[in-house]
Amino acid sequence: MTGPLAFLLVAVGGGVGAAARFVVADAIRARRTTALPWGTVTVNAVGSLVIGVVAGLVLTVGADGGGLESWRLLLATGLCGGFTTFSTATVEAVTQLRGGRPGRALATTAANLLLSLAAVALGLGIVLLLA
Repeated sequence: MTGPLAFLLVAVGGGVGAAARFVVADAIRARRTTALPWGTVTVNAVGSLVIGVVAGLVLTVGADGGGLESWRLLLATGLCGGFTTFSTATVEAVTQLRGGRPGRALATTAANLLLSLAAVALGLGIVLLLA
């Protein structure tokens, strides 16, 4: 799908995702006092889980099957694209490095990468198991 409808689906999903990321990450940051940025790690893992589920549905049903292409654009590209944030995770790790905390920077990077990969695999696995 291309054109104005695809653009609108991605734009709406992205706007909602970015606003949701702000609320969720900020709420987690306000409650946690640990050295790692768990708000960013959480939104990246949750968004990756949703992307894994959507990808699993596309793999099992096909992108055009049952109107999944619209849902893929809205949820995976738009919502999760706005919700997850590789750039913020990178800035947080670099800030920790510049602050003389290389261990925290490595832990932040590892948590984002490993939890996000595991979440995508879990989402895919759930859908493929149920298919």
